[in-house]
Amino acid sequence: AFRSDSPALAWTVSFLSHAAMAFAGIVDVFIVLCCVVGIIFGFAQFLLIRRVQVGDGSMAGQDTLEQGTTPESRVPGIYRKIMGGAMTFLKEEYTICGIFCLFFGLLILVLVSWGAKSTKQGVATAVAFWTGAATSTLCGFLGMMIATYSNARTTLSASRREDGYTKAFNIAFRGGAVMGYMLCSLGVFTLWALLTVYKLFFDDMEMLMDCAAGYGLGGSTVAMFGRVGGGIYTKAADVGADLVGKVVAGLEEDDPNNPATIADNVGDNVGDIAGMGSDLFGSFAESTCAALVIAAASVSTKQGESLSEAGWYALIFPISISASGILVCMLCSFFATDLRPVRTQPDIEKALKLQLILSAVLMLPVTYGLAVALLPQEFTLESVRPQGHITATPLKAFACVAMGTIGGMVIGIITEYFTSHTYVPVRELATACKSGAAVNVIFGLALGYKSCIVPVFVLALNIYVAFSLCDLYGIALAALGMLSTLATSLTIDGFGPISDNAGGIAEMAEFPPDVRERTDALDAAGNTTAAIGKGFAIGSAALVSLALYGAFVVRLKGLDVDVNLSGVNVMEPVTFAFVLIGAMNPYWFAALTMKSVGKAAGEMVE
Repeated sequence: AFRSDSPALAWTVSFLSHAAMAFAGIVDVFIVLCCVVGIIFGFAQFLLIRRVQVGDGSMAGQDTLEQGTTPESRVPGIYRKIMGGAMTFLKEEYTICGIFCLFFGLLILVLVSWGAKSTKQGVATAVAFWTGAATSTLCGFLGMMIATYSNARTTLSASRREDGYTKAFNIAFRGGAVMGYMLCSLGVFTLWALLTVYKLFFDDMEMLMDCAAGYGLGGSTVAMFGRVGGGIYTKAADVGADLVGKVVAGLEEDDPNNPATIADNVGDNVGDIAGMGSDLFGSFAESTCAALVIAAASVSTKQGESLSEAGWYALIFPISISASGILVCMLCSFFATDLRPVRTQPDIEKALKLQLILSAVLMLPVTYGLAVALLPQEFTLESVRPQGHITATPLKAFACVAMGTIGGMVIGIITEYFTSHTYVPVRELATACKSGAAVNVIFGLALGYKSCIVPVFVLALNIYVAFSLCDLYGIALAALGMLSTLATSLTIDGFGPISDNAGGIAEMAEFPPDVRERTDALDAAGNTTAAIGKGFAIGSAALVSLALYGAFVVRLKGLDVDVNLSGVNVMEPVTFAFVLIGAMNPYWFAALTMKSVGKAAGEMVE
């Protein structure tokens, strides 16, 4: 019935073509709808968390951890101290970050206005920078608040003997979901709104996307403060609490007699919630902006139209990927909380792994549909290859996104294998601990180095395939594909510190051992999910950095700058010298941060 000349096939092709054209006409509505649904879903998760009451409100002024005769009555005081510590940290960090962003934005305004000979372009770029920084700051703040709001409620839910695992898992998971869906929805909507407003002032799409690229820079600037400042605080609090508690005083982990435990629990949220959230937001914003800049580059050939000539809907194809990912991840979340709820300890890791795999698999047909609906049958892209341009198709663009989506899933699974107590590597490391600290350190370093092998091969394959199919635009799409399930990644990443805090509160409030057993099971899975989040962040950052460099090169070609763009000759003395300097920079940076951690931890002990 479906021969090449059959009426049925012709009708099907015609129907799909008309459906694609109809969808392309409402793509803006689709993006806004996805964002609104994501925000509503995040707020609904917050309302479900709120059902668990922490105290009766009469303990609001409690200022000590010793008050209360039962574990439940001690929880409100601990909860409020952690919440107060988080607020204090955010106030200090964001004050410094805000001042820096203000002056750096003014510098961007001056430099872009001078370089582009256009004050209008300079102002637009600076506004985009401040918008990205403000959005990233808001996302980090919301993440910290919901994490500290959920931790005590997870502890109280774990105290239920009948369904403690189910209730505690759902609270921690929903706490991560609030951060994940709010961050993704706000990030996508703000970028779309920024582009929509800029359309009113710019007719040239290349100039518009150049200005909008400041949005990614703003998000990354705040991410730098969140990851570096937050990371130093996190590790300093962790090391300091362990030193003063276990080494000096001989206390157990999270013992209520250790005054550093509050800082330790605040630190868990600072690094893996505010820091990781800002980091992944920065990667999303940068990869999207890089794809938009490359797509907007005009190409004059007879082989096909450019994406700028194809229309607005073709240009914002990268944003539609991120928007659709919100809906896909939202549907997958019901498997963890409702359709296949956690009932026993082994179910925890299974539920989180199912989220990772299912969301990635479901994104593939969605991405294919978006590519067919929004992209022209053939389009030309600016290329860094000698021919100057390449011809791409929706199928090639889909393949690039699919490589990133599958690559992110593989990196997540490999990360779980090397960090979960269920598998051989961690069990071998635990056995090595019996031989002393030296053997433990050696085994741990070897395990960490070994865990990098498969992810690096995955990234290399992603880069090769994406570049071969769609040049630098393909690499930007691969990065977006890896971040297409960002809502799920942030959910399981936020699950970790919430569960870790729940265990700490259970210990400080002196709950029975069976409660701590449940929170420890959640915490063990949470440590793995935190590692998965870092894997996504590092993997996407590798692709994003290459995509950003590619966008820079493409714009240089468009500006007819007298620069040799045919390739990089490593044998040039200047190139080789700066390659060595660039390779040294991570070690320099790591030395500074590690020294800061050691110094701060030492002062905590004192």
